Amino acid sequence: MILIDRFLSDEQDPKAVEKVLGKLNDMLTSNEELIYMAVQKKPAVNLLPDCIAVSNKRIFYCEPGNFGITMNFKDISWKSIKEVSFKEELFGSKFICVPLHGENIITEYIPKVQARKLYQAAYEQLESFKEQQRQLDLEERRSSTSPVTVNTLPTPEPVEEEPQAFFSQPPAAPIIQAEEPEDETTLKLRKLKSLYDKHLITQEEYEAKKADILDSL
Repeated sequence: MILIDRFLSDEQDPKAVEKVLGKLNDMLTSNEELIYMAVQKKPAVNLLPDCIAVSNKRIFYCEPGNFGITMNFKDISWKSIKEVSFKEELFGSKFICVPLHGENIITEYIPKVQARKLYQAAYEQLESFKEQQRQLDLEERRSSTSPVTVNTLPTPEPVEEEPQAFFSQPPAAPIIQAEEPEDETTLKLRKLKSLYDKHLITQEEYEAKKADILDSL
């Protein structure tokens, strides 16, 4: 269960936060955690404010419907987001989400303190996702382009020697050693361990994914 107090640190509307958290608690997936929530504060009447919540997997947009009786939720995952930004104005700030495809998502009248913290949380999660993808792509390129190396001993150069009264044994034939390529399961485990060592995934995610890979054998 999500604790409401941690999302009221910057004067968010308690009623709006409580209503949204009650719904989001059932929408979160495995290993998903809410990081920050901002609540709209309109300059005149603020009875039905919109809310924006950031998790480690996506951004939630929460809009009241039917005069506050229902809540409409839409979300966008980090893999679908190009960048995030905010712009301070006379009455609060605009929070701007730029998706890879489609129009920008703009939410107005976010209190300035909340907008700054919302942007910071969203930016950090987006950069973390991009870095994780870069590491995965790099590992995939390395595994797909690494050839099998063949190590051979250098052929000794001929050395002139004085005639001897006995026959020397012929030089040993060069030894050729070929490294066997790692199987697919070993590669997956090595990539997963690399992500965990670089703190790009949690221990729970590491253990869960490792179990999935081993179960597939």
